[in-house]
Amino acid sequence: MTEDGAVDDAELLTIGAFAARARLSPKALRLYDRLGLLPPAHVDGPSGYRYYRADQAERARLVAQLRQLDMPLALIAEVVSLPGPEAAEALSAYWAGVEERLAGQRTLADYLRGRLSGRSSDMYGKFTVETTETAEQFVITESRHTLADHLPTFIGESLGRLEEAAREHCGGVAAVPYVAYHAEVTQESDGPAESCVPVADPAAARSWAERYGRGVRARTEPATRLAYTRITKAQVAYPQIIAAFEAVEEWIASNGLEITGPCRELYFTDWTTTGPDDPACDVAFPVAERPTP
Repeated sequence: MTEDGAVDDAELLTIGAFAARARLSPKALRLYDRLGLLPPAHVDGPSGYRYYRADQAERARLVAQLRQLDMPLALIAEVVSLPGPEAAEALSAYWAGVEERLAGQRTLADYLRGRLSGRSSDMYGKFTVETTETAEQFVITESRHTLADHLPTFIGESLGRLEEAAREHCGGVAAVPYVAYHAEVTQESDGPAESCVPVADPAAARSWAERYGRGVRARTEPATRLAYTRITKAQVAYPQIIAAFEAVEEWIASNGLEITGPCRELYFTDWTTTGPDDPACDVAFPVAERPTP
């Protein structure tokens, strides 16, 4: 660089020489320039030749490596502009999302292999089904007709609202929150689904529900026996979660039991901090002994 701030041609490398130093192709460098990820230090006006500084090689390699992670170009531009520690945090956040997506795709592939091969029994065998007894609970609830695509948003938002209300107005959350399905929720069938949060103070809960209105209820959920299987966060996604429900239903039928109420999903972890392969949900059905003919 000269004293007046102009670029010293002696410090610059042609695109070919810079490509060799950065171990990239000139074609890649032209693409990075076009995308605004790595503009040349100087472009000769008459010829249009691109020239680079030697110290741009590290940024060029970083862009190339981030592209190998399938990182979106807009995010690459953000990462390479951040200081080192902040860039590392942005990369970590991106990769956590990739791992969650891959875990979901892996469980979906397992589900589809079982379906396509016709070996449903093998698929169901991956789930361990047990029973547990639940005590009578008083719950505050919110119901909605929703299709499968919109179900995760409804569950997250409704349980968040209900848990906040439980803490602030109903004596606290008394047991594991859950979602009950009063009819099938798929891409074609819209339920309804009912988010439920057990609370510690029934009287306060009734008063809050009356004041709040807007589709919330407060009611008693009777004691029951549940047949359930525990699944990971990745297995919760639709349609792979169907395999868990069907596995429990098959187990119920083969063990002399009958279903006595809506199936449910019990969410016993903090969803935002749970990893894709960590246990996150119990898929359950209320059951009782099948009457003797």
